[in-house]
Amino acid sequence: MIRLWAIIPAVAIVYASSLAALAQTPADAQAFEQQGKLLQAEQAWRAVTRRHPNDAAAFASLGVVLSKEQKYSEAAKAYSNALNLNPHLPGIHLNLGLAYFKQGHFLAAVAPLRAALASDPSNTQVLTLLGMSYYGAKKFDLASHYLESAVAADPENAELHQMLAHSCLWAKNFSCAQEEFRRILEHDPNSAQAHILTGEALDGLGRTEEAIREFQAALKISPSEPNIHFGLGYLYWKTQQYERAKEELAAELAVEPDHAQALAYLGDIEWKNSHPDSALDYLNRARKISDTLRIVDLDLGEIHLQQKHYPEAKAILLRAVALDPAQPDAHYQLSRLYQAVGDKTKAEGELRKVQELHKRSDETLAGKISSTPPEFMTQEEKQTPYEP
Repeated sequence: MIRLWAIIPAVAIVYASSLAALAQTPADAQAFEQQGKLLQAEQAWRAVTRRHPNDAAAFASLGVVLSKEQKYSEAAKAYSNALNLNPHLPGIHLNLGLAYFKQGHFLAAVAPLRAALASDPSNTQVLTLLGMSYYGAKKFDLASHYLESAVAADPENAELHQMLAHSCLWAKNFSCAQEEFRRILEHDPNSAQAHILTGEALDGLGRTEEAIREFQAALKISPSEPNIHFGLGYLYWKTQQYERAKEELAAELAVEPDHAQALAYLGDIEWKNSHPDSALDYLNRARKISDTLRIVDLDLGEIHLQQKHYPEAKAILLRAVALDPAQPDAHYQLSRLYQAVGDKTKAEGELRKVQELHKRSDETLAGKISSTPPEFMTQEEKQTPYEP
């Protein structure tokens, strides 16, 4: 049997501790925070917000402590409560943006950071965070806009120059990218990656021969750099130097046998050299690795069309159109196919599309080496900069 008197002291202790928590004040919370006792400070601020649910400053202070504890999801909730209670509370938009940023919720960070910038347009921290948030969200045109201002305010920051250069490249602002990579190379002429990216920018500007020289320079510095042989091979392919292209693409395959793009362009070269069997081998291997390489579907469609495998050719060419409806070449091959099977109406319709799309879209290297830039911050890095 449980004796009632035996449990009374425990109940009394719990009750007393609850009263103590309820009695905690902002001064208590601030004292705990100054002593580095963050958990006690958090508990104190939570007690204050329970007693005063309309106290925006208390919620904001709770958010600061939670951020210091790296509890960014909870911090964002506290900051949001503070913002709803008082949108004019100093620093609240910036701190909310930071809490989203630290979680990698880059698009969510944009709205509060833009609000913070509106209230303080000269704040370089906000400019930088906005640029980095747009970069993380892969909105590279907007990232380059804000990062350009951030670089102007902090011209010695090499990391910002790197991020601006990449943003310009992926936004296809090749003049900006080329200028930024030029500056990077001035500081580090032996950077293979900077030579490669300068080459991409130059190719985007239509200066492909100069781009080739940049890739050759990178190859001398770092012959084992990932994708370097493919990038140079692609540029040789683009300038119709097919034998040199084959050498570089084969060199890439020697390092990475499942490099889908190298297989695809080797297949295209074999097809252009009238070796359909060899072309089919490369192209089918590439397609098993990646089903998003348009050049593979275009070449496979042409080969099946030549071999009069019309149903297969039609299905593959329609897939090529779906991958990029703005390119006229697949429409042209479809017009040939429809003509071959006696469907003149569809053949004429495809030819009209060819005429409408006579200007080809960019065939630049940007986006050919990789489909998307890598994550620009690790979880650890998200937890270190710009503490509120």
